[in-house]
Amino acid sequence: MAASYSLLIYILIHFLYIHSPQFCTYTSAVDDFPADISLFHGDYSPPSPPPSLPPLPPPLSCQDGLNGTGSLKTSCELNYDLNFTNNIYIYGEGNLIIHPGVKLSCPRLGCEVTVNVSGEFKLGLGSVMIAGSVHIVAENVSLLNGSVVNVTALAGSPPDHTSGRPDGAQGAGGGYGGRGASCVMDNDKLPSDVWGGDPYGWESLAKPGCFGSKGGTTVKDEDYGGEGGGRIRVEVKNVFDFQGSLLADGGDGGVKGGGGSGGSIYIVAHDMTGYGRVSASGGNGFSGGSGGRVSVDIFSVRDDPIFLFHGGHSYGCSGNSGAAGTFYDTRPRKLTVSNHNLSTETDTLLMEFPYQPLLTNVYIENCARAAAPLLWSRMQVRGQLSVSCGAVLSFGLPHYALSEYELIAEEVLISDSIIKVYGALRMSVKVYLMWNSQMLIDGDGDAIAATSMLEASNLVVLRGSSLIQSNANLGLHGQGTLNLSGPGDVVEAQRLVLSLFYNINVGPGSTLRGPLKNASNNSSTSLLYCEREDCPIELIHPPEDCNVNSSLPFTVQICRVEDVNVEGLIEGSVVHFHWVRTVNVETSGAISATGLGCVAGVGSGRLLSNGFGGGGGHGGKGGDGYYNGSVVQGGITYGNADFPCELGSGSGNSSLPDSTAGGGIIVMGSLEHSLSSLYIDGSLRADGESYGETFVNGRGMQTSVLGNGGGGSGGTILLFLNSIVLGDSSTISTYGGHGSVDGGGGGGGRVHFHWADITVGDEYLPVASGEGTINVRGGSGKGLGYGGENGSLSGKSCPKGLFGIFCQECPRGTFKNVTGSDKAHCLECPSNELPHRAKYVAVRGGVADTPCPYKCISERYRMPHCYTALEELMYTFGGPWLFGFILLSLLILLGIVLSVARMKFVSGDDLPSLVQATRGLQIDRSFPFLESLNEVLETNRAEESQSHVHRMFFMGSNSFSEPWHLPYSPPQQVAQIVYEDAFNRFVDEINSLAAYQWWEGSMYSIISIFAYPLAWSWLQWRRKKKIHTLREYVRSEYDHSCLRSCRSRALYEGLKVATTSDLMLAYVDFFLGGDEKRNDLPPRLNQRLPLSLVFGGDGSYMTPFALHSDNILTSLISQSIPSTIWYRLVAGLNAQLRLVRLGHLNKTFRPVIGWLETYANPTLSRHGVRVDLSCFQPTTSGYCQFGLVMRASENETAPSVGRPDMSSSPERQSRFLNSHPNNSTNQLGVGKPLLVQKKMIGGTIHAKNLEMVKEKKTMGYPFSFVLYNTKPVAHQDLVGLVISVMLLADFSLVLLMLLQLYSSSLLHFFLVLSILPLGIILPFPAGLNALFSYGPKRSSGPARVYALWNITSLINVVVAFICGIFHYNTQLSPSNILPNMQSFSLSMDDGSWWLLPCVLVLCKFIQARVIDYHVANLEIKDRTLYSTNPHDFWQTYHT
Repeated sequence: MAASYSLLIYILIHFLYIHSPQFCTYTSAVDDFPADISLFHGDYSPPSPPPSLPPLPPPLSCQDGLNGTGSLKTSCELNYDLNFTNNIYIYGEGNLIIHPGVKLSCPRLGCEVTVNVSGEFKLGLGSVMIAGSVHIVAENVSLLNGSVVNVTALAGSPPDHTSGRPDGAQGAGGGYGGRGASCVMDNDKLPSDVWGGDPYGWESLAKPGCFGSKGGTTVKDEDYGGEGGGRIRVEVKNVFDFQGSLLADGGDGGVKGGGGSGGSIYIVAHDMTGYGRVSASGGNGFSGGSGGRVSVDIFSVRDDPIFLFHGGHSYGCSGNSGAAGTFYDTRPRKLTVSNHNLSTETDTLLMEFPYQPLLTNVYIENCARAAAPLLWSRMQVRGQLSVSCGAVLSFGLPHYALSEYELIAEEVLISDSIIKVYGALRMSVKVYLMWNSQMLIDGDGDAIAATSMLEASNLVVLRGSSLIQSNANLGLHGQGTLNLSGPGDVVEAQRLVLSLFYNINVGPGSTLRGPLKNASNNSSTSLLYCEREDCPIELIHPPEDCNVNSSLPFTVQICRVEDVNVEGLIEGSVVHFHWVRTVNVETSGAISATGLGCVAGVGSGRLLSNGFGGGGGHGGKGGDGYYNGSVVQGGITYGNADFPCELGSGSGNSSLPDSTAGGGIIVMGSLEHSLSSLYIDGSLRADGESYGETFVNGRGMQTSVLGNGGGGSGGTILLFLNSIVLGDSSTISTYGGHGSVDGGGGGGGRVHFHWADITVGDEYLPVASGEGTINVRGGSGKGLGYGGENGSLSGKSCPKGLFGIFCQECPRGTFKNVTGSDKAHCLECPSNELPHRAKYVAVRGGVADTPCPYKCISERYRMPHCYTALEELMYTFGGPWLFGFILLSLLILLGIVLSVARMKFVSGDDLPSLVQATRGLQIDRSFPFLESLNEVLETNRAEESQSHVHRMFFMGSNSFSEPWHLPYSPPQQVAQIVYEDAFNRFVDEINSLAAYQWWEGSMYSIISIFAYPLAWSWLQWRRKKKIHTLREYVRSEYDHSCLRSCRSRALYEGLKVATTSDLMLAYVDFFLGGDEKRNDLPPRLNQRLPLSLVFGGDGSYMTPFALHSDNILTSLISQSIPSTIWYRLVAGLNAQLRLVRLGHLNKTFRPVIGWLETYANPTLSRHGVRVDLSCFQPTTSGYCQFGLVMRASENETAPSVGRPDMSSSPERQSRFLNSHPNNSTNQLGVGKPLLVQKKMIGGTIHAKNLEMVKEKKTMGYPFSFVLYNTKPVAHQDLVGLVISVMLLADFSLVLLMLLQLYSSSLLHFFLVLSILPLGIILPFPAGLNALFSYGPKRSSGPARVYALWNITSLINVVVAFICGIFHYNTQLSPSNILPNMQSFSLSMDDGSWWLLPCVLVLCKFIQARVIDYHVANLEIKDRTLYSTNPHDFWQTYHT
């Protein structure tokens, strides 16, 4: 009742203060500056007329009244001090100048001095004006340095109906701009509830004109209080040069009296310059007086004058100075309340704010305390409200938090200051900034008016441990950003709602909290929801308006916000995010409802009176406690695991001090508005409270829960989401609290993910990613207590193809065709539907039905059967076996067609018939391989045979490494028909022409590396060029100067160069000119014996050994041997020589030696000659030549056959090839007479010394086992057919192998084609060229080239093998082979990759053999040449 009565008196006093007239006026006759007293009245009614002004005293003249010089009409100068006791009025149209040091004084209280001049008013250096009230009006005013206008402590009477002077003898300070201080201590009151004199003059804030009030006294019988400050008014039409001082301070009261309040100072000017001092501060005393009021109306202030209006010092209480006064700047409509950093507990009252015009800025600073004590008041400023530097701004009455207050501004800036609200605050600003400041809202007085609303449309920033706190409901709304920057920044209330922001940032160490830490259970958690098992509908379908509603269960709600970034802590009993797009919880951030659930609740554990108890239950049953041999039951489970929204239960009831609380509720989103994205690197916790945890009690003291009770159960985390990203350090927890010793642990809580709209199929996006921890375990019990059971973790039922809490895609190779979240619904895909060499693939949205999607293990395989290009071709025609059969049939058919076409193409005269050799002159003489250069027996060059003297053979093989060259010094046979010196010069020129250029050999070496058949063709072309050059030189360019015969030199007929058809053996024939007149020339055959017959060729496949018999040699031999026998012998010998293989001479020469002894010599011996196989001197590089040595039979003379003597033995400077120089001639089987008589160094090769013949192995040696000449076979057409089929088969296999390589690796494909370049392809065109060549002469050469290409292409096949091995061992190791791979496949990805290359190698070997047979059939038409019976061999000749 007493409190209500005091409140009524307080309201009545303020009502009278507001509505009582308190006008402060000047006695002035100036009409240019009328009082605008309507400024601080609203738009509701016109102001009351001011009281009539008192009359002015008569004006003083310059000389008589002021004792000056001059006139006030022109210029009046005062040079002497003046003292007055009454009011003074000075008027004139000129200037008034007070010289330096002059003092104009009227020290009476309230004495008025009025100066009204039309010119200039000047107060000189050190001049002083003293009065109770000074009013100066002039065109220009100058207050020079040291000049003072002083009205300190000379105030007159304050306005009526004001209480600026305090009553009683408490020594309080006087009041005016603010309250006077009071040092009286009252334990029943707050320091701010005790003050001295009251403020007044608020309505004349813009034009202050009141006197200050006197301070109180501490002695009833004597007044020690300081006088109030006077008033100063300066009105300048033009320039105010202000270098001096305007003083209207209150008087000091000493230690026995209160200080007087400051007075009034009002300045009006167009321009103001200088650094003068304006002071209307309160006086010092036992309690300081308040500051006065200062107002300026200046268009331009060019310098920075000093304005002081603070309260006076209090000697009785140093920390409680008088309240600050006010400073009002009319032009920008700026109000400043500053106490000059003097601490105070006394308020400066801000009464009703004007509506028209609005204040622009309000600054409360420097330890000032400002209060808006009116109920339901409104503070509205157009610009900025700044509270800084230790200032305090209060709304309402400290003990009567009944009202609502409205604060409207563009910006509110609070720095190192406090705003206090008693009741509720409705704040509407654009920018709200706090630095190390507090906004404290006390709303406990009235539940209806307890909700505060703070709205900042652009920005709210808290920095430097700033605090916004309400012990009631608080709504913080905005359209921009809310930023709690760092440690200590806190926004907390019993029920906190943050809404409509674009972004909310909770920085590291900052906190959003609801309810308050020290709140009681009754105010922090609604008991209405603790006993309910069903889910409050407001959690699932919250209101859309986001208003603060005390009936809702939320204690912290963030509503209609785009993005929330949490690096600090968001804590509440029921935390709800509604209509939020994105929430990001950083590593240091946490959203917590731990221990903020129910103390009792549906699942509370049983608690004994002595404190022992079981754990609370929720998602899992609470653990049982144990006491004195008995089990104390834990709490039961409750709620819906598929849709939980219940508070966790504690271990007892709130009346017991040892009870623990369960976890609270965290809800993100709703059924209608799910959270778009949730990123968690920190934690979401709704754990139950554990025994032993520290907490803050109702007195703000930290204590620990001790006893033997159980732990609280975990709460609920209900997430309505579109997607979530969990960091490695993230935690989502509804962990049960730990029990005490022998107490049970709390049961785990519930976590549920309710996905908004899970897209399926190609539109599916994963709803969750990352790795974090989700904990719903029960708390552990200690001692004999049991742990709580685990809670529940659930998610919304997933559509087809998805499973699990996060609705992720079923594992690869499984499908799910039902709705649900159990992984068991993901069934294995049927294995028979998966092709070999394929693997299952994950598809967006999972697999909802069979067949399961798959892809081939490599892009080189083709869907849907994952075949290679080769397999695709094979299975198109029915599989490998059917394809192989079709291919074989096609090859045979095409081979027949090709063979028939070949026969038609080469038929006629160009393809000789296979006929038996006839008699006489037609035996095999059409084949150059058998008869060397001559094709017929008769020749028109018989005269050359008759004049032939000697045949000199070139040494060397006509190759780039072993070119042709002739030995120096003429042989004995031609020594008498040539000049030796000229002959040596001829040899030099011939050898020079026969040598090859370096680039020709280099080109050959390069081509040999890449394509040997082309290199062979290059060699043959250069050989032809070389023999043509030699022939042309001897025939037309050389002058035959080495010959003695004039006729030979004149006709160019003494020398001729010729070569064998293989271009490897060349020789020079010497002929007589006819003018030698020598009867012993030319020598006959018996004179030339032993005669050397050198073989052409080198025994290789391309150039086999052959004995070439031309006209000259045939004519010479015919002197002893009939021509037909000689022809048959040459044909038989060449048939044997073509079987000799280079690299195997020791083995293959043996049949030749046997044939000579068995077939040739028995017949030749009847004609007095025999032939032996011989080896001639090698060159310096080791190349040697083989041939025959014809000599006379023992004891027989060669008979003449009617031929004239025309030849002699061609001596050759050669020796037998032997790597050991000490070998004797006897070992060589050559008779000594032969060596001595004919001076010929040579050697016969026979069976005994055949092993001594040495030969070098070349790089092509391995191919000699595959490619060699054979005997002819029958059925030439059949052989041609087989070649045609094999050629087509080879080409087909090559294409299939290349297709296989292309399927495995493009690199391998190009490697096989490039090493050797196109070697794998060229055998086919070479084979076609060989098959369709005309005649044996033209067909055998291309056939050999075809064979060479065929064997060379084996290198490409080897490369294919290497590529296959590499790919098989590296790319497809056994661990990577799929279990469903078929056993038979022509792919390089299984064990049959080698099949095609092997078949191709076999095909090429078969081709090599068939080609050899084909070449033999072309070159050997008479198969009797290989007769095994000598009689049959010669019988064929006779027949």
